[in-house]
Parts: sequence; C-alpha cells; structure tokens
Amino acid sequence: MAEVVGPRFYSCFNCRNNVALHDDIISKAFQGTNGRAFLFSHTMNIVVGPKEDRQLMTGLHTVADIYCCDCREVLGWKYERAYEETQKYKEGKFILEKSKIVKENW
Repeated sequence: MAEVVGPRFYSCFNCRNNVALHDDIISKAFQGTNGRAFLFSHTMNIVVGPKEDRQLMTGLHTVADIYCCDCREVLGWKYERAYEETQKYKEGKFILEKSKIVKENW
C-alpha cells in the first residue's frame, strides 16, 4: 500500500506552529543574525513587526522582524524595500533563520 505524504513544513522551533512550506524556499544561501538563513517567497502564521532601515551584508534595506503568531518568537524578517537595484528581488520576501525553525513531515 502506498504511503500518503503531505507537504513538508518548517515550524517554529519553540512551539511547533507551522510557519512555511518547504516548496516556498527560494534560497538556502542567506546569512541571518544567528547563522544560516533561508529566503522564502511566502510564510504563514506569522506577525510582521514595524518597518525599520537596517544595514545588512548586501546593503541598506527596509525590513520588518517577523514573529510566530502563537509564541511571539522572532523567526527572521521580511524585506520591505531594497535600495540597491541588484537587491530588488528580495522585496516582499521572508528570511527565516535556520536556528529558529524545525522540519516537520519529512
């Protein structure tokens, strides 16, 4: 009998709330505040904090921290605006720090 396999998720490491689908990963080659991070096209069950300008490794960006909607743990940030033309592809995308998420349904 074939095993039914559902979508693979990433969840908040603290409360296990689903926050992103594996299929929405754009890149695993990003650097977060605490190490490796993943760039996602979409997230779920998160709260977006206030916008602020932040100097990142790739230049000045307007970002907003993102929080788990259940436990309020900071999981990463959302790129609201990129000031350099080569970084515009990040606008509207999300960074989730690898240390703040766990794999579910793998």
